[in-house]
Amino acid sequence: MPLKVNDTLKDLISNIVTGDIEVVDLSQELNEETPVIALPEPFKTTGGFKYNRLSKYDEDGLGWYWNDFVAGEHVGTHFDAPNHWVSGKGKNGVDTMPVKNMIAEACVINVTQESFNNADYCLTIGDILAYEEKFGKIQPHSWVIMHTGWGNYSKDHEKYFNVGEDGMSHTPGIGKEASIFLAEERDVLGVGVETVGTDAGIAATFDPMFPNHHYMHGANKYGLAQLANVDKLPARGAVIITNPLKITGGSGSPLRVIALVPKN
Repeated sequence: MPLKVNDTLKDLISNIVTGDIEVVDLSQELNEETPVIALPEPFKTTGGFKYNRLSKYDEDGLGWYWNDFVAGEHVGTHFDAPNHWVSGKGKNGVDTMPVKNMIAEACVINVTQESFNNADYCLTIGDILAYEEKFGKIQPHSWVIMHTGWGNYSKDHEKYFNVGEDGMSHTPGIGKEASIFLAEERDVLGVGVETVGTDAGIAATFDPMFPNHHYMHGANKYGLAQLANVDKLPARGAVIITNPLKITGGSGSPLRVIALVPKN
């Protein structure tokens, strides 16, 4: 007897093949030019992505091409696990998080105009409630993606980091109250951004420092950073797949994030 494929899964694959469901790549290219988050001294900061060529159809390997590479856990489009932050100490790493949490709906909140007007803009509860009034309540086990337009600058490091005369990076992020609200009142999986980190660039001056990291990871929630092509996602209805490498004890991982977007 031939094996019967579940109709739901069969329809999913069929719709992907026909293009009725579009597959969107939400990841930046990962190479030696990829922007990397940097911390001020005396803190140690992650290195970038670096290739080590092994062979390319040459005397080191006549019939094959391959490389070694070195990269930090938080380089390029990447995943923040709860144990990345001191408030999440002892909670899930990328190796212990439930695999079902790698697939969820994306709720995309558009604050591109606010971020254009104010590079230090932080997502607010008001933004979330206004979104819900228009698109419906954010459900548990969802990703909330902050669409700022910052992905447009990923290949222009000066604009992407937007360092001011004060020496600080001026980029938008998730505000303290919004972080608490999403973690406690909406029970989301986590939040995603187009910038190098889920907090605003000036969040080292906040109390507590880097409040989204503090509250989101303290609640065993996740973060996605350096997303690309967020403008191709609808406000509701897309499903994103975010599968970090299974690094033992890992606090994060580079990602190839993809979205399944139904065509209406």
